[in-house]
Amino acid sequence: MTDIKYAWSALGGDPVLTTRVSTFARDGALQGRLPVRELARACVGVCALAGAELGAVRAGMRELPKVRVDDGGVATAFVSERHLLIDGRAPVTFAPLSRFWRTADGWVRTHANYPHHRERLLGALGVRESQVERALAERSASEVEEAVCAAEGLAVAVRTPEEWAAHPQAVAVTGRPLVERERLDTARAGALPPLEGTPLLPAAGVRVLDLTRVIAGPVATRTLALLGADVLRIDPPGCPELPDQHADTGFGKRSATLDLTKDRRTFEELLAAADVVVTGYRPGALDRFGLSPEALVERRPGLVVSQLSAWGTYGPWGGRRGFDSLVQAATGISLVEGSREHPGALPAQALDHGTGYLLAAAVLRALTEQLREGYGQVVRLALARTARWLTHGIAADGAGGPAYDGPAPWLAETDSALGKLRYALPPVSFEGGPGTWGRPPGVWGTDPVGWA
Repeated sequence: MTDIKYAWSALGGDPVLTTRVSTFARDGALQGRLPVRELARACVGVCALAGAELGAVRAGMRELPKVRVDDGGVATAFVSERHLLIDGRAPVTFAPLSRFWRTADGWVRTHANYPHHRERLLGALGVRESQVERALAERSASEVEEAVCAAEGLAVAVRTPEEWAAHPQAVAVTGRPLVERERLDTARAGALPPLEGTPLLPAAGVRVLDLTRVIAGPVATRTLALLGADVLRIDPPGCPELPDQHADTGFGKRSATLDLTKDRRTFEELLAAADVVVTGYRPGALDRFGLSPEALVERRPGLVVSQLSAWGTYGPWGGRRGFDSLVQAATGISLVEGSREHPGALPAQALDHGTGYLLAAAVLRALTEQLREGYGQVVRLALARTARWLTHGIAADGAGGPAYDGPAPWLAETDSALGKLRYALPPVSFEGGPGTWGRPPGVWGTDPVGWA
């Protein structure tokens, strides 16, 4: 419970409420050299507690619903993308150029799942795909990192924990809280109506504008949709989400496309009626559209804005792109989980999933505080800061419990416009709350641009 108490404190929660959380340990769940199971349990636990708190406040309940976190459900959900089946077909998770590569003095990790990232990687190296291995083997890891980054591609040198600790970005990350919370305006937001009926949906009536991609942000908004929010994901029309990724993280949401360079009026109409905006692009990428947290709150007073990034919004890497796999490589996690002979990885993309549940929890807590105080809030989380918590703040609890015998009890099936889906059930649950999403994912980008 120590880790749950720490995360709950970082979210600004009343420490007394953590007594409503119980955990069910399972031996072998998310097994690795680092305490991933404990990280995952804490992130899901505080998210469920934040949902229970908001639901209790809106429903006028005297006592919070009890929260039970089962390692089995958590472990299954933290690799939801691996358990997904679409008409019996397993998803594609990493493209051929997204992997570890040997360099002249060590290793680099590249990410090229999206076509534009693949082209930038090849352009930075000046080679065809078949020549990448040889080209990297002739250069130093730091040289590759800088050249690919300069071309707006994605590659990082694989560092030891000690090398990362000495890096200026690590120093900047270490000095920041796990969850950054800031109030930017003094205008009071409209109060959410009381809740009635079952199941208890804490975020019912909350309109969430989802400007995220990949895993962490979509996991957060998928969780808000589970808890009743009207989540509208907006993407640029020429940059589709990877189909399998959309199938995994699109539950409960609607998906539309909007060109912000041509149709700002429609976006402003959406913003004017939104309660929450979640952004997951690299820091500064949305500023040219007037979508920085400060600009959003100025135009929509009382708004809750949550900003997710890979490295943080500060330090020398504050404007860099990044993904879970790259953060693991840069921060020393890959060498802890593997070796200098061959780097490894966590048993799940735990930085993505863990930060996603923390992000959802931060939004839920901001909505609860808004009900009590009337003001909006900006919250910021970073994968690199979650990595710092994993490597320096969490200790393996040694709890045994029955063995985790596989995901079967926490998997379900549903028909959808994408085909028959097998999917991981949500791990966020509390007494009286929902058991799964109200709707499966639809076809990417085909929903109307408007609130339900």
